[in-house]
Amino acid sequence: MTQTLDMGLQSGKNWTARVPTHPQIAVILPAYNEAATIAATITDFHQALPDAAIWVVDNRCSDDTRGIALRTIEALRCAGGVLQESRPGKGNAVRRAFIEIDADIYVLSDADCTYPAEQVQELIEPVRRGEADMVVGDRHTEGQYAAENKRPLHGFGNRLVRNLVNSLFRAKLSDVMSGYRVFSRRFVKHYPILVEGFEIETDMTLHALDKRFRVMEVPVQYRDRPVGSVSKLNTFRDGARVLATIWNIMRHYRPLLFFGSAAAVCALLGLFAGWAVIAEFISHRYIERVPLAILATGLEIEAVLLLAVGLILDSMVHQSKLHFERDLLNGRS
Repeated sequence: MTQTLDMGLQSGKNWTARVPTHPQIAVILPAYNEAATIAATITDFHQALPDAAIWVVDNRCSDDTRGIALRTIEALRCAGGVLQESRPGKGNAVRRAFIEIDADIYVLSDADCTYPAEQVQELIEPVRRGEADMVVGDRHTEGQYAAENKRPLHGFGNRLVRNLVNSLFRAKLSDVMSGYRVFSRRFVKHYPILVEGFEIETDMTLHALDKRFRVMEVPVQYRDRPVGSVSKLNTFRDGARVLATIWNIMRHYRPLLFFGSAAAVCALLGLFAGWAVIAEFISHRYIERVPLAILATGLEIEAVLLLAVGLILDSMVHQSKLHFERDLLNGRS
């Protein structure tokens, strides 16, 4: 198992425009205490993709997820195994898998039986044909997610992030946070994972849109967790992460808009604070409201500084995109 993995890593195969006739497919299942569902998830994906390697990433499980996964893979006699990631968070688990596993096509799914393995061929086909770099399993179009979702605030957060992403990147995505995705080798080998938790799906979408990878969505059936399986999401903690995600989207991907908006607010506040001072000077040729004048001046200086920071960072983002495109053309991994 390890030998096959090492051979793949050492082979140094480069990406070509030709799509492999029989591509190597790797199914990645990040898992944290999924003993109740891991066997069924592995079995379902093996039935749908009998030639694929199935890899479970044990993300500090305290139950028997690892043992059940190993026994199931052995019983099914399918390629793959269990990887260990000691740092908590789905982002860390996916990062470990992308580093260690070599394949032509990567399938990412949760290990909780909520995503339909029987539809995986529909997601793989656009990548196999070379028509997409990332295919997302869309949970929203057919309405099952809205019916099964027991946490209204999660739905609100999903819509908020989706609308922001679509408006900033002029996209028309329906499901930004889906955990059911298929990737080309090119995308995986050119995607630096810097996030650690459940925001990984949003980060993948942002990277794909920002770096002009081809993204497609395929509607999939979504079902609630089976009895005995417990969600790891927390409404308030993940709500804070959604807000942090929105903040970082603006700051990292649209710095001129982010800092320019802050500059505009400071400039308007400065004008509002300084209007009385200006009127006083015009009428009396003297300023008595010195603290107000200092406040107005400080706000206007802050506005200029924020605008300068936005312009500098926007230029840096543009240069980063240029370097990425050059590396993509030269590397072709």
